[in-house]
Amino acid sequence: MSHHLSSLLRQWYPNRDRFEWVLATIYNTEGSCYRKSGAMMLFSSTGEQLGLLSGGCLESDISLNAQKVMLSGKPQLICYDGSDEDDVSFHLGIGCGGTIYIMLQKVAAGNNYLELTKLHTAFQNRTSGIYYQKIIDTDKHCTAYFEPQAIEHFSATAKLVTQNKQEKWLATPIIPAPYILIIGAGVDAKPLVNMAQQLGWQIALWDPRPANARKEHFPQVDYILKVEAQDLAVFAQKQHVTAAILMSHNVAIDAQALQALAKIKLGYVGLLGPKARKQQVLVQANLTEEALPFALSGPAGLDIGALLPESIALSILAECHSVLYKSNTK
Repeated sequence: MSHHLSSLLRQWYPNRDRFEWVLATIYNTEGSCYRKSGAMMLFSSTGEQLGLLSGGCLESDISLNAQKVMLSGKPQLICYDGSDEDDVSFHLGIGCGGTIYIMLQKVAAGNNYLELTKLHTAFQNRTSGIYYQKIIDTDKHCTAYFEPQAIEHFSATAKLVTQNKQEKWLATPIIPAPYILIIGAGVDAKPLVNMAQQLGWQIALWDPRPANARKEHFPQVDYILKVEAQDLAVFAQKQHVTAAILMSHNVAIDAQALQALAKIKLGYVGLLGPKARKQQVLVQANLTEEALPFALSGPAGLDIGALLPESIALSILAECHSVLYKSNTK
């Protein structure tokens, strides 16, 4: 299961009143750390753990502290210093050597679930915003709120801010996971879908060939589209699709899809096949690369020597991730 926050909340939401829960949030780090500020994890009274705050080194100790918070109902601040030989994290074998500051808060109807229900709804509606959590000691009540607002970059990071002159709050960007539209539902689309699903991304699939786009072959996708090619842009705009990958192995199908998607701006568009094939698709779509509202990556994917469907899927998703998260990998 993905560790993306939207995935954690999907698992938590149906059980929010069945068990007791504690939210663990990294609110500050120093030095090298596996996860950064804004990373969250949920612990239940049944021992269930949703998410990850370290490489697996600290979770058992965090869980023990979470049980204390469940019993007391009071928040707790804990610190793990991987560089201190006397610190518990050093003896637990934390490998990064940095310092992690974590806030534990009980999640219950009495504190409005720390507004996690609003975050869950925001992810469902693909609404971005800022989630504010007050950094508090054990003698005060939990305070958190969500403020919807547009956030342009997937790479936006959490930061500590000051409110009311002296109160410290963690402001965490809430950004729906990337939503990719895959054109073509052949055998080589399966590893791409599987990897994207593990990343927590939303996935739509379109292939006008009835034998290909079948739910039993792609149970992980959110949508299997049964629309005409010209309607793809409408769907992409309505669902806030962020990326498209054209891999139908059919020049005409890829051209139809590209012609439709050329009406909107996407963060990433990849086209499977060599450069010569890209020109064939552009010609058939009656388009020029310069006129597109997005950069067309063709051949799609980073050059990692990929030959098999799994490694090709890895190279495409790595490039897509790099572009969406503003990395300079390529």
